[in-house]
Amino acid sequence: MLPRSSAIGARFARRVTLAAALALPTTAPAQSAPFDTLARSALAQLSGRITLAGLRDRVEVIRDRWGVPHIYARNLDDLFFAQGFVQAQDRLWQMEMYRRTFEGTLAEIMGPSYVAHDRLARLLAFRGPFDDREWRSYHPEGRRIFAAFAAGVNAYIAQAGDRLPVEFRLTGLRPKPWTPEVALLRTTTAMPTADALAELRLAQSVARVGADSANRLARPSPFRPLVVPAGVDYSAIGPEVVAALSALRTGTVRPPLLPEYAGLRDALPSENGGVRENAPGSNNWVVSGARTASGKVIVANDPHRNVGNPSIRYLVHLDAPGWRVAGATEPVLPGVMIGRTEQLAWGLTIVGTDQADVYVEELDPRDHSRARFRGAWEPMRTVVDTIRVRDAAPVVVTHRFTRHGPVFHVDSARHRAYAMRTTAQLPGSAGYLSALRYHALRDCREFLSAQRWFLAPTENMICGDTRGNIAWQASAASPRRPNWHGRLPVPGTGEYEWDGLRTDLPRELNPARGWIATANHDIHPEGYDPPLFFKQGPQRARYDRIATVLSAGRRFTAADMLALQHDAHSDAAARDIPLFAGWTSGDPLVERGRRALADWDAQHRRESLAAALYHYAAPAISADVRRDADAVRRQELLERAIRAGLDSLRARQGTDPGTWRWGRINRSELPHALLRAYDIPPVERHGGAGFVAAVGATFREVADLGHPDSTWVTNAPGQSGQPGSPFYRNLVEPYGRGEYFPLAFTRAAVERAAAHRLVLAPAPR
Repeated sequence: MLPRSSAIGARFARRVTLAAALALPTTAPAQSAPFDTLARSALAQLSGRITLAGLRDRVEVIRDRWGVPHIYARNLDDLFFAQGFVQAQDRLWQMEMYRRTFEGTLAEIMGPSYVAHDRLARLLAFRGPFDDREWRSYHPEGRRIFAAFAAGVNAYIAQAGDRLPVEFRLTGLRPKPWTPEVALLRTTTAMPTADALAELRLAQSVARVGADSANRLARPSPFRPLVVPAGVDYSAIGPEVVAALSALRTGTVRPPLLPEYAGLRDALPSENGGVRENAPGSNNWVVSGARTASGKVIVANDPHRNVGNPSIRYLVHLDAPGWRVAGATEPVLPGVMIGRTEQLAWGLTIVGTDQADVYVEELDPRDHSRARFRGAWEPMRTVVDTIRVRDAAPVVVTHRFTRHGPVFHVDSARHRAYAMRTTAQLPGSAGYLSALRYHALRDCREFLSAQRWFLAPTENMICGDTRGNIAWQASAASPRRPNWHGRLPVPGTGEYEWDGLRTDLPRELNPARGWIATANHDIHPEGYDPPLFFKQGPQRARYDRIATVLSAGRRFTAADMLALQHDAHSDAAARDIPLFAGWTSGDPLVERGRRALADWDAQHRRESLAAALYHYAAPAISADVRRDADAVRRQELLERAIRAGLDSLRARQGTDPGTWRWGRINRSELPHALLRAYDIPPVERHGGAGFVAAVGATFREVADLGHPDSTWVTNAPGQSGQPGSPFYRNLVEPYGRGEYFPLAFTRAAVERAAAHRLVLAPAPR
């Protein structure tokens, strides 16, 4: 049971509730009849018995009332086979679109407009070798794990037959056979094109305004003077160079429907018009037992991406001899990427380590297949590739590679080529997968040692354990650049080369303050040099708020941590609230707004009128209003600001003040990728951009190390991506209200929460 909160403030903590013992609503949204029938006919089997070739022994899958599968196997191979099978049951369409996106095979289902994407995705792909250096980087039994997972996905495809997820029926597509290498695709989390693009854009700024002005405009954190490498003409970096590295299209994929469905009512897809994550928003923290009411460590994490349907996260519990772990993964990945074991829990947020550099290669004027390196011409490696294109002829492309990496643009007139060197080409750099090692760790000291395997993405990895330890490391493959900071493109002629990877990554173990937190901010310790990255500004607001709360001289409960994850306190609002006290307006509507603002706690809760009013009134509250000593003049200006806010609310939310609230400004939309018939109604939410409760958390977790069953989670909109499933949208409204449910770990807790039982049995030999 969740212990009573002792306080981030009782008023605040009461607002975060726990759906610990409640079966949540499982009704599906209204759909037009043909699509409703199609969806129900495609649902995966969740109960009973399925016989599968490829299993060695019997596996039990218990789905709890929230849709989380608890997988019990008797050996490693069956465990990951079953995980692949179960995740494909719930998310195969999502998995297939992911695969096509990062393999570069979208054009064959989407047409010519995706050729540029496919070309770049293939150019930047990891090209091996797929040997033990790659497989064993993630786990000593990596090859077995990935092979078993892929076999499980394929087993579901075979078992489903014509009852594949409804999207395959609607489009006429079939999933490709899964391979072990799919989980090792270098996605945008491990293919750091953003780092390279930042270099190109800063170089363009240098060419326009000079190095000092460009540096001031960039507002680097930590601040360092911008040193311009010699030997590169930045004025030659035109928009075509940037465009060549900007072709990846990683949004929702919408293949055309078959003609028999395209003309039906509700066939057109809806766009996602909800509020989006427009800045980093992830948070994690760990609090030592010396700062908790129970005396046990508490770990909290809410990693962010854009909210969508389905969630990018998938909750799962894996149980086999020597392997007991529960938490969140991504549907295409085996194991648990964020979660807990009996001994420890961990979480992550993006660090931002710079993992890529642009090299401007000097080409042989007589032979553009050769690039200069240290006084000699070296031949480029070439790979000829064919991109299949829907409703068009195949496109043949030639990929070129210098010693530094893939060439994404050639400037023939200037005899220059642009190549990207990236850690994504290193063995072991597929995203998140080194977390496969964490099931066997005994404490946070071993967790820190295991970070040598964590190469991508760049993450603040935190840990808490049952022995009372807390720890953090900024984990990533971090290039050692002996003579430059990596902020600008450099010549490829040999003067600017990586010298392996850094081994001095910042970390902490059991700091005296009793807590550790990260929030995508500048984490460099004082005096740390050279920096791992340069952010645009320190981006400290969320971290500072978390630090303020955790530094309070009190002992925290798990309920306090749930409340802090939904904290939407605005320092700016708190500064302005006193302006609305001590006076009265003669205009009744303005007076109602004034009272709401004067009584407000500066928290942006979804039901808050004051938060919505302040959002629209704040732009009219200038620094002059705050400084004005004339009370009459100040009141006049404040009334004007309130009227402006009220006018905006009336225009955007209607004439009934009883319906005005923050949630109508901060709501997430959950359209289906293909059909508006399968859309999930929007959900109003607490928080928003810039708050601890930022926009993009679909998954949240709080783990109390006092007991294996003391973990609370949420995942929206649901565990299943299949319309019509009881787990397609059952978590949406609890998510909007800030509710969590327990992640059962012990067998007794799983049995109490069981809703569906499925036995996977080996086929007779």
